[in-house]
Amino acid sequence: QVQLVESGGGLVQAGGSLRLSCAASGRTFSNYAMGWFRQAPGKEREFVACINWLTRTYYTDSVKGRFTISRDNGKSTVYLQMNSLNPEDTAVYYCAANRGGGYSSEEREYDYWGQGTQVTVSS
Repeated sequence: QVQLVESGGGLVQAGGSLRLSCAASGRTFSNYAMGWFRQAPGKEREFVACINWLTRTYYTDSVKGRFTISRDNGKSTVYLQMNSLNPEDTAVYYCAANRGGGYSSEEREYDYWGQGTQVTVSS
């Protein structure tokens, strides 16, 4: 069993930055692919970014060039650096772990989920 704990959310003005962290328990973190998803009020949860065990990354189009996903296997932590934030980025952000190791934008490919952290961007 893997537990994921997100942190780093908060309130920021448009144009600002935040860095989200997701700390994972377990000894096989380096083998997992990790993803970030988000759910805005009244909307379905959507894919944001993922990174596989080889540190290849993939992003949804709306965040390309603004968000960066990275991982530190020594700390069993995945990060999401978010720059140039805008109000449309307001959502609860979730991290997720895929035991298979390959990156995916599909929720069903992920086996473990965190509780989420709120990001609010004011205009």
